[in-house]
Amino acid sequence: MYTANGTCAEAAVEENLGLVRLCALRFKNRGIEYEDLYSAGCVGLVKAVRAFDSGRGVRFSTYAVPVILGEIRRLFRDGGAVKVSRSLKERAMKIARTARSLENSLGREATLYELAGAAGLSVEDAAEAVCVMQPVVSLTHETEDGKRTEDIPVEAPDIKITDSLALAEALNTLEPRDRALIYCRFFNDMTQQQTAERLGMTQVQVSRREKKILLYLRQKME
Repeated sequence: MYTANGTCAEAAVEENLGLVRLCALRFKNRGIEYEDLYSAGCVGLVKAVRAFDSGRGVRFSTYAVPVILGEIRRLFRDGGAVKVSRSLKERAMKIARTARSLENSLGREATLYELAGAAGLSVEDAAEAVCVMQPVVSLTHETEDGKRTEDIPVEAPDIKITDSLALAEALNTLEPRDRALIYCRFFNDMTQQQTAERLGMTQVQVSRREKKILLYLRQKME
């Protein structure tokens, strides 16, 4: 498991916050503040770190993106409110107090691993509390008159990255024969007839199966 070692768990959360930002950007300007999208994504990241098993042969980013996106989509289903349990709020307050104490004694900001140890929490629990409650970098900036903000442009490749990772995860759920069909058709640019000959099928069978697979992948990614 990714989280078998505390240091690995800390690194997994800190190193993959970029995935949360990319996923949150995908839903920007859809009626929910970016800060709430980011917080929900952080919950998903922590869940992914807890559940990920490197022995499955899947990259962490491939596994984590659908989990992060799932938490953000749940935010929309719940009406835009990030539900924080009482226990998590109490944990966050404990982490905040511990952080202030450690900063005074160490003369610097404590690491997540140090926070967890001083608070008597697992690194995963400490990370969840920090991720949910921490402020995020705003995507807007204030003008000189201080009266309005302007969006900072975000490059389109960010969205393409999350879409590619989500597609890779969806493809991994296909049966080997179906996955081979999709790779022949859309990754190797083979015709339906060529694909049929490669897989021992008829062109009509490939056409029918392709439609069903594409519908499944579309639903999986939505």
